[in-house]
Amino acid sequence: VQLVESGGGSVQAGGSLRLSCAASGYTFSSYSMGWLRQAPGKEREGVANIDKDDRARYADSVKGRFTISRDNANNTLLLQMNSLKPEDTGMYYCAARPYYYQPRTMYDYRYSGRGTQVTVSS
Repeated sequence: VQLVESGGGSVQAGGSLRLSCAASGYTFSSYSMGWLRQAPGKEREGVANIDKDDRARYADSVKGRFTISRDNANNTLLLQMNSLKPEDTGMYYCAARPYYYQPRTMYDYRYSGRGTQVTVSS
């Protein structure tokens, strides 16, 4: 399983970014996918999850601003981030779990990528 994130960068508050995750090495359509993030000095936290049936869930802090989606034909996971805030700053990770994996929480994944940095300035 290989997950490679891209699309991070530096933006001002109120701006937008679109993150992408290129997945390979497994049957993408049968996995639940998600985005995690980690701010400096803080624990990694879940941002959004989308299951194999395209049902999406979001952390309360990003509801209404972020949209997760998947393109099964191209093995790609996306995260559209609008109305960005300084507290959205952090390293963003793409993550995956197979359908047979029993997660302890919604944001418990078996695999994750190396991350892409998002910095939002005020």
